[in-house]
Amino acid sequence: MTTPQTVDELLALYAAKGNEHYGEHVTQLEHGLQCAALAATEGAPEPLIAAALLHDVGHLVADVQGNARFDLETDDDHHEAIGARVLSPIFGPDVAQAVALHVTAKRWRCTVEPDYLTNLSPTSAATLNAQGGLLDADACARFEAHPGFKGALALRRWDDTGKVVDLNVEPLEFYLPMLQRLAVARERN
Repeated sequence: MTTPQTVDELLALYAAKGNEHYGEHVTQLEHGLQCAALAATEGAPEPLIAAALLHDVGHLVADVQGNARFDLETDDDHHEAIGARVLSPIFGPDVAQAVALHVTAKRWRCTVEPDYLTNLSPTSAATLNAQGGLLDADACARFEAHPGFKGALALRRWDDTGKVVDLNVEPLEFYLPMLQRLAVARERN
């Protein structure tokens, strides 16, 4: 499948690959829907809800999860960068920024919150090393000063908790009007 360039193509990608697992007990689609539901429940703005919904689209585009030679502990598919590059032209930086930073947010939390590291899911813990491991003091300071810091931490929180098997949440189609509004706003800018 080619890289999605429209909302319809994003939905088609999720229809084709969203039911794949990525090491967790929920599918890619279930995870995104749970993250979006958590964001909405907290009253997040629409761009951050969209980021929560689509934050792992880079995994679907990279499509390496089913590759037997891909090792979560040593290989990094750079899904956060791929996802941001996919989402930015469709929705703009308000959606793409949190997606681009959600792995750095994990690395930062693991560095500054020792208990956080011990409570990561097995898959998130396994991927930490491949994603660069803990941050040094300079990298922590740069991240803390980044204008997207708070949004990335919120997305990370939803990312960590949006992994509940058989949780009843709104379907993907529920978010279509919001995604279309965000895409139209991007086209106008």
